[in-house]
Amino acid sequence: MAEIKLNAEVRTEFGKGAARRSRRANLVPAVIYGHGAESVHISLPAHQLQLALRTANVLIGLEIDGKDVLVIPKAVQRNALKGNIEHVDLLTVKRGEKVNVEVAVHVEGELAPGGNLLEYVMNTLLVEAEATHIPNSVTVSIAGLDAGASILAKDIPMPSGSVLAEADPDAVVLAVVAAQSEEPSAEGDAEGSEA
Repeated sequence: MAEIKLNAEVRTEFGKGAARRSRRANLVPAVIYGHGAESVHISLPAHQLQLALRTANVLIGLEIDGKDVLVIPKAVQRNALKGNIEHVDLLTVKRGEKVNVEVAVHVEGELAPGGNLLEYVMNTLLVEAEATHIPNSVTVSIAGLDAGASILAKDIPMPSGSVLAEADPDAVVLAVVAAQSEEPSAEGDAEGSEA
């Protein structure tokens, strides 16, 4: 995963008024925490941050007062109406350190013929990976699966350098269910004829 570089400014003003002023100046308020250090309040360029966060679990290299800090996004607050970023919580990481992150589950292949449906019981999996090598997603093949088949968390192949960190390895991630055809009920027919 490529590291995205952003310049950050340390914030000295706090509260709603200060946050609004930051947003008007196209900056996003953020907090960096982790490794037992005191949290650092910063502002980040809104447009560059928006582009960076298009990648899930992106690794961000921040330059703060001449120091380089490596972080990953932990929580992103967005405006419910406009969708723009209002605040970001960032977690400090070190090269070589292992972190637990949620990664998307992607499928490939076609189900067995018969009109069966694939149900995503879980859209993401908790994975432990090195902070500088976080996978974007995990991929599992559903080729030829028939109704009643399911794929457990432990059955999904992990990318190199990653291990499953899910609390229950026997948790169902994907299930194949038979498509049900709806038959008109007798009551529905009677109501229709009366109308």
